[in-house]
Amino acid sequence: MKILHTSDWHVGKVLKGQSRAEEHKQVLAGVIEIAHAERPDLVIVAGDLYDTAAPGPEATRLVTRALTALRRTGADVVAIGGNHDNGQALDALRPWAEAAGIVLRGAVRENPAEHVIDGVTAEGERWQLAALPFLSQRYAVRAVEMYELTAAEATQTYADHLGRVLAKLTEGFTEPDRVHLVTAHLTVVGASTGGGERDAHTVLGYAVPASVFPGTAHYVALGHLHRSQRVIGPCPVRYSGSPLAVDFGEQENVCSVTLVEVSATSAARIREVPVAAAVPLRTVRGTLAQLAEATPPEGWLRVFVREQPRAGLREEVQELFPRALEIRIDPELLPAPGSGTRVAQRAGRSPRELFADYLGSRGHDDDGVRDLFDELLEEVER
Repeated sequence: MKILHTSDWHVGKVLKGQSRAEEHKQVLAGVIEIAHAERPDLVIVAGDLYDTAAPGPEATRLVTRALTALRRTGADVVAIGGNHDNGQALDALRPWAEAAGIVLRGAVRENPAEHVIDGVTAEGERWQLAALPFLSQRYAVRAVEMYELTAAEATQTYADHLGRVLAKLTEGFTEPDRVHLVTAHLTVVGASTGGGERDAHTVLGYAVPASVFPGTAHYVALGHLHRSQRVIGPCPVRYSGSPLAVDFGEQENVCSVTLVEVSATSAARIREVPVAAAVPLRTVRGTLAQLAEATPPEGWLRVFVREQPRAGLREEVQELFPRALEIRIDPELLPAPGSGTRVAQRAGRSPRELFADYLGSRGHDDDGVRDLFDELLEEVER
């Protein structure tokens, strides 16, 4: 069978105030075009369909149309909720999804059988997919309790709970004549972040070892990390990455979907197929003079200015680079934390003195900014 694995669409994303709706239309059209060309038996969308838990009607329409179009290629389609998605809201779409022949699992349900999907390809290859949406630490404990496994104790870790849940969902991965698959939205220890993930759900207690996946799985399709990559584990484990760069930290990522060919008796053959429809993200560095001589590159821009901060600098850079969404002083010019800069004492000092000390600590010696602060302070004190 052939599988198209994609994830982390983040539809509804606004980057520094710039809507990316048109880019998402082009990117998802590219994914659908790949599906038409490759004719997969199964499409897996491994979470974060949306960028926010409260997507607008345009984002909802785009996601539902994309899923419908993927289904119309003849593939089975399974999509799960990610940490950016509202699992309950996705589950509210299940009547529509079922009518369209799409399997949608937004949140973990009390019956584990709901997360085990069986299918068969047109050529007769049988497959079973364990589909686990994103679980917060609180709901991971609850899921363990719902499935009547051993009691969830306070000392147990998030990885313990995820391992127990996955063991329950994959306990049927024993038949030798069936392809066994897993999809989940989580962070695996040793994998590399893409640069735009939500840190609170990526690091520390949310990382799990690859050993939570069974060695009997033929392929594990993951979402959450935005960089396409293989993860060393007891079976083939892979992140498809996002089909577009979500933030400037991801500008070097190769945006793609993953194609997998596998059978019950053969190992997974994996290849990346690039998705090149999104507007690129670029970072430009230089002094104001250097920037004035540079040709603005194509795409949305982040500009690091190698100048001391002063009033009006941002506006000057914006004139040179109209597509700059972010303009900052180059971090290399800012004083490092703990570099010995004197910390102002608050007691007995005026707001003007404190603000002047702050400007000095940031390397921002600008009379215009101090004058503006004085004007604002006078307005407040009247």
